Amino acid sequence: MSSFITGVDQRTSLAGMNRMELLLFTIKGSQLFGINVFKVREVIRTPFISPVPKSDSRVVGVADIRGQTMPMIDLAKALDLEPIPPEKYQQSLTIVTEFNSSIQGFLVEDVDRIIHLRWEDILPPPPTLQGVNYLTGITRAKKQIVEIVDVEKVLVEVSGVTNEVSDEFISQHNVDFEGQNFFIVAADDSVVARSQLKSVFEKIGLHYTILNNGKEALDFLLKLADEADSGGASIADRVLMVISDIEMPVMDGYTLTTSIRKDERLKDIFVVLNSSLSGGFNDSLTEKVGANVFISKWHSDELAQTIISQIEKHQK
Repeated sequence: MSSFITGVDQRTSLAGMNRMELLLFTIKGSQLFGINVFKVREVIRTPFISPVPKSDSRVVGVADIRGQTMPMIDLAKALDLEPIPPEKYQQSLTIVTEFNSSIQGFLVEDVDRIIHLRWEDILPPPPTLQGVNYLTGITRAKKQIVEIVDVEKVLVEVSGVTNEVSDEFISQHNVDFEGQNFFIVAADDSVVARSQLKSVFEKIGLHYTILNNGKEALDFLLKLADEADSGGASIADRVLMVISDIEMPVMDGYTLTTSIRKDERLKDIFVVLNSSLSGGFNDSLTEKVGANVFISKWHSDELAQTIISQIEKHQK
């Protein structure tokens, strides 16, 4: 099954065109779930798993995969579905993933195929479900609904790491905000990521708005630009920076950045791409679409440092 993901690196050309590829799989029964191929290293038959005492119940143990030890997470149990019985581990598959600067395996029942989609084909979960589920998006394939799993939320809960800005960092970076009104526009489809961004902004002492996808963020910025055209404050005076996830329904972060750079009123905004996706292609695409910097998600001190550095430039 490792050949199933062969050629992932060749698919990076899809990024930047509001397109992506989704690996479809089943956890229990016929319901299809999905994960962005960019998060996937390979798909293998589940190897021998060694139990880990006192670990989170969703972590069924650790495995040695190609000389690398990694936690093995029963995705069914993480989603409050019926877990895979230990005696059936050998019959299951493992999706080896790399994101949030870590590598882990997710046990699933079966893998279906890879489908090619536009981000506008992916819808956010219904508003009534946002914040209480493990989905970042919903789409359709094979005439049925596909639920895109918020694996970032699963990993954060399992690891117990919140990655808030450290008190030590704040004590070492005393920024004078007196008379200033620094405002940040952020976009992220993950409930956990939005919560982290909110924590960073509030600990520094910033004004902000956090939206659910790139389209909402672009519409918000265009509204500010229209207000500026009508005699309001300029965008440069109102927005310190835009911080955007890359993977988002409707419009991804690459497309958002490209749209910002194409609009004469928005083109000078400082843009940070903040994503859990790993790989060197991020640096090249960050440059290609015109973003100012790429920061891996969950590195709160690094994000805070980028914000403070930009504030200091404005103050000078």
